[in-house]
Amino acid sequence: MPRHIAIIMDGNRRWAKQQGWMAIRGHTVGARATRDIIQACVHHKIEALTLYTFSTENWKRSRAEVSALMHLISANLKDELPDMIRNNIQVRHVGRRDNLPQYLLRQLDDCAAKTKNNDGLVLNLALNYGGRAELRDAFVELAQDVKAGKLKPEDITEEMITETLYTRGQPEPDLLIRTGGELRISNFLPWQIAYAEFWVTQTLWPEFAPEELDHAIADFQKRDRRFGGEKK
Repeated sequence: MPRHIAIIMDGNRRWAKQQGWMAIRGHTVGARATRDIIQACVHHKIEALTLYTFSTENWKRSRAEVSALMHLISANLKDELPDMIRNNIQVRHVGRRDNLPQYLLRQLDDCAAKTKNNDGLVLNLALNYGGRAELRDAFVELAQDVKAGKLKPEDITEEMITETLYTRGQPEPDLLIRTGGELRISNFLPWQIAYAEFWVTQTLWPEFAPEELDHAIADFQKRDRRFGGEKK
């Protein structure tokens, strides 16, 4: 069983367009799929689940869609918090706080505070997240330690970089799932997925069900993971 699953939840807008609806309707239905997948990961006793919720590039979308999406995320967090507490889920925000509306930050902080002692599934919400931005933030933190004389540049290790990322303290993703059929990582966890197994489906996110998650996990379990070594 993978310890950490990361998912690029792609296809909400395309799904809505196919139905003749506005984009926010796709995000609303996609949120229901998200809830079901989180519950499935709890059932499978997955240690961590990272969901690509809103990227640093998504700010380029229309102001109306972004505003509606921010309110939807905040409302869903509030509605799902009791279930997350009951299911022993620990909620974390991975991404930058700047530019996010204050009402959403308050809801994220409330969820994090009320679930911080839970020791079940760690749910990472990659919100206002960009992989290059994450690496830049990590390097700035390390550079500050160098400037303060706490660290020498030549002593920086890969492990130190890993422990300076937003996902510090967690296992790296074993399985990366992308819905919607695109074959790219879209600036998602570039450091952490160095040895992740990829699983791509044409299914759009609003139609991605726990049964398809089971197929992805079953396929992962058949893979020969050598991490650069020889096949045994």
